[in-house]
Amino acid sequence: MSTVNATISNIMPQVMRFVNSRPIKAIKDGFLFTMPLTIIGSVFLLLAFIPIPGYGDLMASIFGDNWQSPLWQVVGATFDILALIGVFGIAYSWVQNEGYQGVSAGIFAIVSLLILNDNFILAADGSSIGGVIPKAYMGGKGMIVAIFVGIFVGWLYSWCMKKNLTIKMPEGVPQGVANAFIALIPGALIIFSSFLIWIFFETSFDKTIVTVIYDFLQTPLQGLSDSLGGVIIVALLISLLWWCGVHGSAIVGGIIGPIVTANALQNQELLLKGEQLIAGENAKIVTNQFIDQYITFGGAGLTLGLVVCMLMFAKSVQFKDLGRVAIMPGIFNINEPVIFAFPIVFNPFMLIPFLAAPVISVLMVYFTLANGIVEPFTAISVPWTTPMIISGFIVGGWKAAMLQVAVFLMTVCVYYPFMKAQDKMAQKNEEKQTDANEDDDALALQL
Repeated sequence: MSTVNATISNIMPQVMRFVNSRPIKAIKDGFLFTMPLTIIGSVFLLLAFIPIPGYGDLMASIFGDNWQSPLWQVVGATFDILALIGVFGIAYSWVQNEGYQGVSAGIFAIVSLLILNDNFILAADGSSIGGVIPKAYMGGKGMIVAIFVGIFVGWLYSWCMKKNLTIKMPEGVPQGVANAFIALIPGALIIFSSFLIWIFFETSFDKTIVTVIYDFLQTPLQGLSDSLGGVIIVALLISLLWWCGVHGSAIVGGIIGPIVTANALQNQELLLKGEQLIAGENAKIVTNQFIDQYITFGGAGLTLGLVVCMLMFAKSVQFKDLGRVAIMPGIFNINEPVIFAFPIVFNPFMLIPFLAAPVISVLMVYFTLANGIVEPFTAISVPWTTPMIISGFIVGGWKAAMLQVAVFLMTVCVYYPFMKAQDKMAQKNEEKQTDANEDDDALALQL
């Protein structure tokens, strides 16, 4: 274990330098802007696909065959513009982190993404319809290009601010007017750069940079994220970072989140086209629901099983009390009390189950989905604090909820022997402390 600790100590400074870099921080903070849209959009999407047999037929008999159309209006206005909101958030967060006003940068990022995209769509007969914004690349397909554009705009805008490439108005000019003039030169450079990039890709490839990045970068990344090895690495990184005292869920989620969200949106697009989702063929297995509802429910490391072990089997006062304190937060997927009070952080003995439980869960869930026992997840998502079983049922029906129960029972079995070993040590320490206190009391009486 000393070798493991030494290796981690050598690697962690580089890891932390990476996760605290400006691009990564901007991506993490920027895509948080999309969270309200995905949650609200999920409510309307769930209303269209409540996993109850006969629900669709009942609604059609009441509201007619097109009863889902109003729901699609909201779904399309939320999920289909996630890249547009993401690019705003990334540019805004970059500039804000640099100490400048970020709203103008976010607006120019949206404009830049629109310039780089097509301004037409193809009709069914092959004719071109101009003057439109193609939503196909404003949602899941535009996630990666949104990251690049947001980072580029945030960097260029901040660079202009640092170099004082701005138009400063005299004192007394209203602040709103002054801010508009301050943004003119950075905005002009951003728009002109986007203009040149569009010309280059259009003349060189007869494609936009958006489609090039999707075809040659985002599609392979989605395939890599959808692999068994890829999701195992994600699970290991989340737990390992938490074991080092770093918020692994936020760090890894901020990086991988846009890609696995794109996987879910791709599944949703197939479903809306009337296609049956078949894992490993047309549908993605690893989505944001896979990670949130099966790798981190109860908290990173799936520690809800550990909490239940403490409640049911612990004999030491320390772990009995910790189990009582940690159970309610654990139900709502908050496990800092366990991480830092058990403790799991830098505890070599607990590193084994803390890594093993998520990896075993990955294997269980991946092969369950791959074999069609549970259908691949779509765009329906829930707040990360939604308790187990409820979250599983919402995102995938009763089978998905039962899969969560199976994973939870597995974690109880994985954590049990390690908890018992720690519990015995704690109990012996408590007995020694009790004996020492009794000896002190006896000595005090003699005196």
